[in-house]
Parts: sequence; structure tokens; C-alpha cells
Amino acid sequence: MAGKSPLESRKRHIAKTLTWRVTATVTTIIIAWLVSGDPATGLAVGGIEFFAKMPIYYFHERAWYKSNFGLPKRNKE
Repeated sequence: MAGKSPLESRKRHIAKTLTWRVTATVTTIIIAWLVSGDPATGLAVGGIEFFAKMPIYYFHERAWYKSNFGLPKRNKE
């Protein structure tokens, strides 16, 4: 991300983390509801999953951002 400050990069990763978490959690709620037949179970599983996986995704995204894996050449920040 040439020209981007580290703070801008972190803000972008936080925004991606939040939007992905909402998308993935809604999917989990629907799947848990369909499997269990109970919407309350779907909401419970989705609620736990939302908070548990958000920091995991953020640090995963940051690690990939810092990695040069699969990139021909890139300057490290």
C-alpha cells in the first residue's frame, strides 16, 4: 500500500475486520439455526462466534499484510 501511513493501514484492517465479521456471523447464525432448528441457538452461536473470531481475523489480516508471500517484490514498511 504505497503512500499509506501505518495508521491508515490499521484503520482499513479494522474496517475490513468489522465488515467481514458481520457477514460471517450472519452466515453462522443462519447455519446454526438451520442445523438446530432453533433461532435462539443460531443467535447464541453467532454471538459467541462474533466476539471470538474478530481479534483472530484482525491479527491474521495484519500478518498477511506484513508478509511478502506470493508477491513478486514489495518494500517493507
